[in-house]
Amino acid sequence: MSHTPVSSSILPLPLPLPLPLVLVVLTAGLVGCGGSRTGPDGVRPAGVDQTLEELFNLQAVYSRIGRLTSGPPVSFVGSVVYLGGRNDSTIAQVGISLANRTFSFQRAGLVFQALYRVTMTFEQPGSPPLSYAQDGTIAVGSFSEAQRSDESVVMQQAFLLQPGQYTLTVVVEDLQAATQGRAQQALSVPAFDPGSITAPILAYQASSRTTRTEDIPLLLNPRGSVSQGGDSLLVYFEAYHLEGPREFPLTLRDDQGRVTLQASVLFDGGHEVESRTLRLPPEAPPLGQLTITVGEGTTVIDPTALAVATSAGKQTTALVSFSRSWVVTNYDNLLSLLRYFPASAKLDELRKSTPEDRPRLWREFWVESDPNPVTTDNEALDQYFTRVAIANERFREEGVNSGWRSDRGEVYITLGEPDQTAETSPGADNRIIQWFYSSYNSTLTFTGQLATFRMRLTPQSRAEFSRLRSLVQRVGIN
Repeated sequence: MSHTPVSSSILPLPLPLPLPLVLVVLTAGLVGCGGSRTGPDGVRPAGVDQTLEELFNLQAVYSRIGRLTSGPPVSFVGSVVYLGGRNDSTIAQVGISLANRTFSFQRAGLVFQALYRVTMTFEQPGSPPLSYAQDGTIAVGSFSEAQRSDESVVMQQAFLLQPGQYTLTVVVEDLQAATQGRAQQALSVPAFDPGSITAPILAYQASSRTTRTEDIPLLLNPRGSVSQGGDSLLVYFEAYHLEGPREFPLTLRDDQGRVTLQASVLFDGGHEVESRTLRLPPEAPPLGQLTITVGEGTTVIDPTALAVATSAGKQTTALVSFSRSWVVTNYDNLLSLLRYFPASAKLDELRKSTPEDRPRLWREFWVESDPNPVTTDNEALDQYFTRVAIANERFREEGVNSGWRSDRGEVYITLGEPDQTAETSPGADNRIIQWFYSSYNSTLTFTGQLATFRMRLTPQSRAEFSRLRSLVQRVGIN
């Protein structure tokens, strides 16, 4: 049988989205405060600054749960799901998730454009490789949208394969910057015999199909992520050639292995393909890694028949976090990241709250700080976290603190991109950088020694920045 691409869709996801599109995230429980303390064995314990640095490394986080990942300069996260194809074949659908700021946007008339190429290749020993490539354009309406750090583009492509062992290679190229990201993963493509069911499939949109030759009815959630309190987690299943009614047990476990939900997926039987979806309400999934297992022993619903045991359950991992923009599932780290967010009584209450009250207070803070309740996003938090991520990368050379904790990081997060900048000539012993903000009619000056790369606000500029920060605190993040 020849390997044939089934369908193609590369989908820029608009803002606001027609359905919740979330970046939900995972991090281990992180403890302690920063500082220079060391443990009794001389090893520095994992303090807040050290562990927060891990939150900026999406590649490490998603690699740990088996996702297809690529780091900078073109970072992406991907996953592969399997469904029954025509005859005895299997459909492998590849979904790739990217943030807008992964690409180099350039102004083109009234919009900003990025040019990309995506290539997906399946290889199997003894067979010619199957490769699919497509060039495309992503257009956004503003520079701020081009800087989005959350999931904002999904690329997906389906392939028709014979069951077996494969190696998948995905390359995403930023054509304007001449850079690329590359990821590779070994895959075991399953068969779907009569009586079988797919693993749980995480999706943003799903509709049903009744035959194995129909188009794939899914827009995948490649990261498998959801924000607690903000979005529903959509899980899709398909079953094939069930002779009669069947009940497949469903179990959800948190990252400690504790069962958080037990339910069943019910099928009528008597169809070539049956589809089912499950929506978990936003407050239901616990923070962190969520393992979804279906088919741990199957029961025939007909009371006159005997219970029928099936093969081991099929699993999928989801990530549950505070927002779709961040890899955070720990309240202490969340509050540390919010150190520059405009102060409020609700945020102060959240900082002082007990663990039992934090989920409720977080939802209340989300509502209070959301400038546009009509959308599913909290635009103020999304913009804030985007600036944190950019500042952490841009000012990383300052050494002692993470880039977002530097003076320039603090100013950038609070005030945004300066309208103009000026800097001393290269080679000068004393480095001077000035940022001009026309909307505030203000100039801020940073100074530092060339040998240290550490730039600090001058005392006069620190006082001016304090005035501007107070202004921002009154009106909200600009």
